[in-house]
Amino acid sequence: MATIANNDNFQQAIAGPLTVVDFWAPWCGPCKMMVPTMAKLEEKYGDRIKFVKYNIDQQTEIPQQYKVYSIPSLVVFRDGVGKEKVTGVYPFEKLDHYLQRQLAQ
Repeated sequence: MATIANNDNFQQAIAGPLTVVDFWAPWCGPCKMMVPTMAKLEEKYGDRIKFVKYNIDQQTEIPQQYKVYSIPSLVVFRDGVGKEKVTGVYPFEKLDHYLQRQLAQ
C-alpha cells in the first residue's frame, strides 16, 4: 500500500533509491481513473520502488515546490531529489515501460 504523505513526513516518504509520488485530489476524476493502474504498478514494483500518495487539497507547499499545477501528476524521486514529472492519465503499459526504464538507470 502506498505511503500517505503530507508536509510533516514528506522528506521521510521520498527517502530511498527510487520513489514515485502520486499527487492527486479526491474530486479529480482523472486521478480516480489512475487508481487501478497505480495499484497494479505498486503490486509489480513495490519491492523495488516506493509509492507515495500526496493529497494536494490538504497542503499546497510541496506540490508548488515541485511545480505540480495539474493532476494527476507523478514525480519520480531518486535519493530524495525530484528528477522527472509525468502529468495526466496513462495506461498501465505506458507507465510500466516508463518505470522499467527508471529502474534501468
